[in-house]
Amino acid sequence: MITLTVEPRDMKVKPESLRETGKMPAVFYGPKQKSTSVVVSTVDFIKTYKKAGESSVIILKEGNTEHEALIHEIDVHPVTGAPRHADFYVIEKGKKVKVNVPLVFAGVSPAVKEKGAILVKVARELEVEAGARDLPHELTVDISTLVELSDVIHAQSVKLPAGVELVSGGLEIIASVTEAKEEVDEVKPVDMSAIEVTKKGKEAKEGEEGAEAAADEGKK
Repeated sequence: MITLTVEPRDMKVKPESLRETGKMPAVFYGPKQKSTSVVVSTVDFIKTYKKAGESSVIILKEGNTEHEALIHEIDVHPVTGAPRHADFYVIEKGKKVKVNVPLVFAGVSPAVKEKGAILVKVARELEVEAGARDLPHELTVDISTLVELSDVIHAQSVKLPAGVELVSGGLEIIASVTEAKEEVDEVKPVDMSAIEVTKKGKEAKEGEEGAEAAADEGKK
């Protein structure tokens, strides 16, 4: 299991000053754990997050004390995307937890490969329940079962590791295929009657102007 070291935070030190030293503020809490402010290495946190995401349990090492926790929430810089603060949810020992686990689509769909269909990924994650050490980092969806255009994959069809139970509805559609439709540029028909009316109006106006000019010439 991935371990991340945390240190007690001196609340007198501003977050900006912490970040200048390569560290960032964080907090961990849980049903049996009071909210505790800590400091963590920004580089170490990024490495941990890439490996664990928000569904895998990590070990928060605080001195000689260890906590099983999930990365619960991250505040990032709006421009750079760099993490600025993190919340860790400490799991109560012996209790199962519910988390949303990312889905990874694997395999080749015959409907897509042979019939030119389009794969539609309806869901990106599934909610499951498991003990802390049984939680999967991701779940694999085999799309090779999508053979016909009417085929779909339901949540209950996704294989779960031992000790993991599905919380999302079993009939929830995870993926499907749809027929590819050729895009046709819509060409609006030309209204010939409108053109004719405009043309006649123009000719009438020109005729009136000609008559007026002739009349003026006669007066001279």
